[in-house]
Amino acid sequence: MNGVWLVVMGVSGCGKSSLGAALAVGFGLPLIEGDDYHPPANVEKMSRGIALTDADRAGWLATLGQKLAAAPQGAVLTCSALKRSYREQLRAAVPGLRFVFMEIERAESERRVAARAGAGEHMFPASLVANQFATLESPVGEPGVLAVDATAPLGALVGQVKAWLPGG
Repeated sequence: MNGVWLVVMGVSGCGKSSLGAALAVGFGLPLIEGDDYHPPANVEKMSRGIALTDADRAGWLATLGQKLAAAPQGAVLTCSALKRSYREQLRAAVPGLRFVFMEIERAESERRVAARAGAGEHMFPASLVANQFATLESPVGEPGVLAVDATAPLGALVGQVKAWLPGG
């Protein structure tokens, strides 16, 4: 599916990377894994359990916007995009940008993050989940947003997104 720019967003542990990868493969689009573009200072802060500030995220979001804009056929980006201002920054880079908001309960997010941190799979400790929920400004009601249940099976989520997109 060409001409689609999509952000899979939500708090840590909601499954952004899994859904983003499945959508990228399913639609034949490049995947931009947002975590791969954090500068070393951000990674260091998160790995020490220190929440990022708006200032910490500004350059990262600018980079992600550039990556999206540089994908002429479309792309799938995984990014927490917790605040409306962050989403607006990404929308400014790619007009018509769409967001899939993976809704999840805090307890489930904490469980998932603790499991992958314990397995050494991620830089983000479970202690920062509370901060993400405190920072989250729900995108529900904003244009171009689809909210999905992050605990639904991956195949069902892909089907939901595909049905929602034009020409899906």
